[in-house]
Amino acid sequence: MEQNQHAYFEGKIVPFGEAKVSVATHGLNYGTAAFGGLRGYWNAEKKKLFVFRPLDHFKRFLHSAKMLAMELPHTPESLAQITKDLLKLDGWQQDIYIRPLCYKADAGIGVRLHDLRDEVSIFAIPFGAYGKNEDGAHVTISSWRRVDDNVIPARGKISGAYANSALIKTDAIRAGFDEALVLDQNGHISEGTAMNVFMVRDGVLITPPVYDNILEGITRRTVIELARNELGLAVQERSIDRTEAFVCEEMFLTGTAAQVTVIAKVDHRPVGDGKMGPVTAKLRDLFNAVAHGQIEKYSHWNVVVD
Repeated sequence: MEQNQHAYFEGKIVPFGEAKVSVATHGLNYGTAAFGGLRGYWNAEKKKLFVFRPLDHFKRFLHSAKMLAMELPHTPESLAQITKDLLKLDGWQQDIYIRPLCYKADAGIGVRLHDLRDEVSIFAIPFGAYGKNEDGAHVTISSWRRVDDNVIPARGKISGAYANSALIKTDAIRAGFDEALVLDQNGHISEGTAMNVFMVRDGVLITPPVYDNILEGITRRTVIELARNELGLAVQERSIDRTEAFVCEEMFLTGTAAQVTVIAKVDHRPVGDGKMGPVTAKLRDLFNAVAHGQIEKYSHWNVVVD
């Protein structure tokens, strides 16, 4: 971490090294925590840092907290202001990743959600590319299944649920792949390890629906809107069968960390011609321009740190 870096911790902004919890913390021992992920984009031409869609991210963050029976004295607006204050203090002039976390903060043994203290922390780190092959990832269909909403809330970013993602990702990497697609309990493609999935088939952009145990992604929502409004594409939210990944023209992943990551091969089968397709390329360029505050039409999505 940077020497001058800070974190929001237990109600105030403190030097990063002071933001510490006990090894007995409930959220650490039982996964009773939820997190968010936002990006800040540095626009070198304007010399400004833009935080992308913070109110949408913090609204989802508070929804995740509600699923864990947390009572937090925050609104999306108050969390966005805390984040701005934190980033202004740290003075970032590069692309960053922002991590808010809410957690059961009491130290002790006993599995439950009630009668525990709830806390929030926020910090930021420099952040560039998430994966090694964002221009042409080779993915596999994982043998692990995506957590079901009746097991752990799939639409929330519940910390404990990401053990599922970790199992999927590590097995894929150790087998020589860049990433994995994971099926839900009905055998439909749900997500990547921590990102949403899109495919192009017969000129239509298709992505799994919210009831196929996906995270309701902010980048996913952004890409859908850009595809419809800027490219005039038909967009379908429907279940995707496993073998459709072998016959579609294009496929890509989206997420705050992954942004728009191209899938070039699925289990050694090329997607289309095995290269980034034209729809993916246009959507990636559009997304990058919007996120960096370069398209005035979508400036309402960007909050300037000033």
